[in-house]
Amino acid sequence: MDIKAYMQQIGQQARTASRAMARADTNAKNQALNAMADAIDRDAAKLLAANEQDLANARAAGLDSAMLDRLSLNPKTVAAMAEGLRQIATLADPVGEITDMKFRPTGIQVGKMRVPLGVIGIIYEARPNVTADAAGLCLKSGNAAILRGGKEAILSNQAIAACVREGLSSAGLPEAAVQVIETTDRAAVGELITMQQYVDVIVPRGGKGLIERISAEARVPVIKHLDGVCHVYIDDEADPEKAIRVADNAKTQRYAPCNTMETLLVNENVAELILPPLAQIYRDKGVELRGCEATRAIISDALVATEEDWYAEYNAPILAIKVVSDLDQAIDHINTYGSQHTDAIITENYTKARRFLREVDSSSVIVNASTRFADGFEYGLGAEIGISTDKIHARGPVGLDGLTSQKWVVLGDGHVRV
Repeated sequence: MDIKAYMQQIGQQARTASRAMARADTNAKNQALNAMADAIDRDAAKLLAANEQDLANARAAGLDSAMLDRLSLNPKTVAAMAEGLRQIATLADPVGEITDMKFRPTGIQVGKMRVPLGVIGIIYEARPNVTADAAGLCLKSGNAAILRGGKEAILSNQAIAACVREGLSSAGLPEAAVQVIETTDRAAVGELITMQQYVDVIVPRGGKGLIERISAEARVPVIKHLDGVCHVYIDDEADPEKAIRVADNAKTQRYAPCNTMETLLVNENVAELILPPLAQIYRDKGVELRGCEATRAIISDALVATEEDWYAEYNAPILAIKVVSDLDQAIDHINTYGSQHTDAIITENYTKARRFLREVDSSSVIVNASTRFADGFEYGLGAEIGISTDKIHARGPVGLDGLTSQKWVVLGDGHVRV
């Protein structure tokens, strides 16, 4: 295959489709989304069979448990893909929304209109549900999408893509509005991230190596996050039952996602109360604990935490624990070692909670709840295209609004500038 010619064709088709999508009405987009969901429900067995073949190939290739977890589909996750598409269909269409209209002294009206970004390239590893989520969000926000999944999920992605194409076609929308790249050749990624004439933004979802490569080589703007070094801080005014429940869930509900807690911070005044029962929960679930000196004085079987552990995103049943003196030290630790992704405080003190919200410099900051809630579906976005830790344009889970931009609109009645 001539990769460059193939990608140029994909890009041209996407650009043409993006113009049709920008003018598509809300009813057509919602019809397509619901048809995609119906097709996924109907073809659930086919999707699971394709995924099982991908999993078999991945095991044979020696992929680690975290990657296998991301790759896996089951009846519940397939149903969630369909539900995500239906939820997106119920959301308000952001395209064409005009806000902040104001009369100027000259008599003109000036405001802003929300518009699609155009063509969005999504590059992702393992997670086949991204194919449905990305297709749905790009469609509803009036964009065309070029999807390049990892080779480990090629069969799953193709099965989902068939459902997506069926939904687009049934609503009279161009099938090229969502294209899944069919080659696993890595050269296709190099072409995609440099096609400035066809692609308006790139969203990488995957491991740090992938995102670093995309960020370094892309000539198209990138929406991204590099690491998910997420923290939970248990304050000395926390409700112990809440603290233990949240700290357990934040780490053990799933190990692979980027919003899983990697470092637990515990106030020294409650460490002897909180850490022993928590440590037993983690032991029972097979979590390896690594702690500071004060932690190891309470949890005798914890390994020594090194400086590298405070920076680590394990994506595995491993947890770093540090005992801190107060809220100030907790905030300083998070802002020093964290990745500006998601961090939580457990406290019954309103003033401390407000300080934590203001002073922790992360894209999601949470009070008295698990970091695992930092997710587009849980935030009511229907799904997410990814999570951004950038500070320009979009931050946190990126849903419909994050896939649009704004342009100035001016209304006059023959006005001229004097």
